[in-house]
Amino acid sequence: MVVRELGGPPALEIEELESLSVGPGEVGIDVKAVGCNFFDILITQGKYQARPELPFAPGAEVAGVVTDVGEGVDRFSRGDRVSALLAYGGYASAVSAPVDRVFPMPSEMSFEDAAAAGLVYQTSHIALVHRANLRAGETLLVHAAAGGVGLAAVQIGAALGARVIGTAGTKDKLELVAQNGADFVVNYREEDWAARVKELTDGRGADVIYDPVGGDTFDASTKCIAFEGRILIVGFASGRIPTATMNRVLLKNFSLVGIHWGLYFDKDPTVLHESQLALSRMYAEGKIRPVVSETHPLKDAVSALAALGARKTTGKIVLVP
Repeated sequence: MVVRELGGPPALEIEELESLSVGPGEVGIDVKAVGCNFFDILITQGKYQARPELPFAPGAEVAGVVTDVGEGVDRFSRGDRVSALLAYGGYASAVSAPVDRVFPMPSEMSFEDAAAAGLVYQTSHIALVHRANLRAGETLLVHAAAGGVGLAAVQIGAALGARVIGTAGTKDKLELVAQNGADFVVNYREEDWAARVKELTDGRGADVIYDPVGGDTFDASTKCIAFEGRILIVGFASGRIPTATMNRVLLKNFSLVGIHWGLYFDKDPTVLHESQLALSRMYAEGKIRPVVSETHPLKDAVSALAALGARKTTGKIVLVP
């Protein structure tokens, strides 16, 4: 599914692949499942930080079977079940990926789970463990907790022994967040959630706040962060990139911690592979489980992204070639 002109998801068109070229250091994959993410919408609009040359296919998360390996690749063989995390190009029935972006799948994991787990679970795991150093017994507040990265953060936080508070905007989403490990859920549409967080923590506030929303949500988060707390800047789904009131940062000794997951491929790929190993162990132990709310044929990517963009979904949408 390719974009020939930047016009959002409706610009996606079906294109037949002639053949797959696998170069040195690359792995060829027969794709069985593709994960959808909000930035797939942005990249088709030309509003994402990655701006590939036209035409291109969106899509960062794929899972499938190795069909070929390029020169210099010794970690994988034909027939291996793998997932891969791409810069873009995943909306396809076959892809070639740099070997550093390919990961072995746990034997018990389905292709749909693997495609749904890749980016959102790695983002959340690296954010909570590597960047925020979340510890057992601390309080974790997760915003937009019924979304892809939000549910992953809730599950991982619970697996790490944190006390998890999740926010969402509907009863159904709140129930989903609770089912996935949150100790408390808060309806941000109906409650003063910042005051509720302080109430639930006896006035202390949350030790770690996971914020993929930005805007007004970030502003209010600075009012309920604990002393020496950490606010994780994950994204800006609200559309407004906030600015910090720095005297508040100073007075409460809290930290603003960025999490740009994709940079680790260039700066320190070891972090990604260690994270994936830890996530595979959590999955095998039953501590985490991707929530796949919908599957669609790859050819129906336009309607799948429309549902994602309208925030009518929970968990992850997966495309199947």
